[in-house]
Amino acid sequence: MNALLYLSTALIWGTTWIALKWQLGDTPIPLSIAYRFLLAAAVLFAILAVKKQLQRPRGEAAWLVGAQGLALFCLNFLCFYHASHYLPSGLVAVVFSTATLWNALNARLFLKRRISPQVMAGGALGLVGIITLFWPQLAGHSADRGTLIGLGLSLLGTLCFSTGNLLSARLQALGLQPLQTNAWAMLCGALILVAGSLIAGLPFTIDTSTRYLGALAYLAIPGSVIGFTAYLMLVGRLGPERAAYCTVLFPVVALNVSVLFEGYHWTPLALAGLVLVLAGNVLVFRQPKRHAVVPHAKPA
Repeated sequence: MNALLYLSTALIWGTTWIALKWQLGDTPIPLSIAYRFLLAAAVLFAILAVKKQLQRPRGEAAWLVGAQGLALFCLNFLCFYHASHYLPSGLVAVVFSTATLWNALNARLFLKRRISPQVMAGGALGLVGIITLFWPQLAGHSADRGTLIGLGLSLLGTLCFSTGNLLSARLQALGLQPLQTNAWAMLCGALILVAGSLIAGLPFTIDTSTRYLGALAYLAIPGSVIGFTAYLMLVGRLGPERAAYCTVLFPVVALNVSVLFEGYHWTPLALAGLVLVLAGNVLVFRQPKRHAVVPHAKPA
């Protein structure tokens, strides 16, 4: 079951980055995200109603769901949508794959879990990989402020994603299932975005092109309803640190999609950077070997 959840999440989320990029245009970014999660929440509420599992979170769970909506379905995507203005979608996905390290660091900060030396080593390896991957943009004539903005927004979005992971883990520890919490959290995130758009005076428009509406449907149903439910089930089953390992597979899918649709070109340096990022994530995920203790022989 865990393997199926990993594969589903990796394939779905690995292809959502290009759909996210296709939503950039005439429709304001906050509203594009709000439309996505309003549609996804409606589908989840319908499923819960049919299963007769629709119930409102109360007490501590209500606050946690609201916080999850803000972190995971609002701030997270605001960062990534804006980052996609400056970077190819595949490169944004590579930065997102550092979620494994962020989850380990946040688990230490908030859950008091010890960070092993291999996690620190994996994080350092991943950081070197990202610098290697972005080096042509950072050091060459093409280096500009936009690249740094895109990289910073991608890292900030990953931090928000990791925060949402920990909130989901806490909700599942309270006995709530991801299908239930996702519905309410997506609704909360969408309403925050709508309120912010009203305050900012953004025009409530929607792009009616086939590409935009197709991307919206793909992001809402497979990308949000299926993808987030599968991933957060992994968080509940394996913990946030190990669940984030499936993000290691995203860049492989996303960068190849970027080659097809955005004209991204592989270079030896970019390939080396990708390998370092993947190796760092694998090192973070890998469990240390336990050596058996051999008892001393008793004297005859």
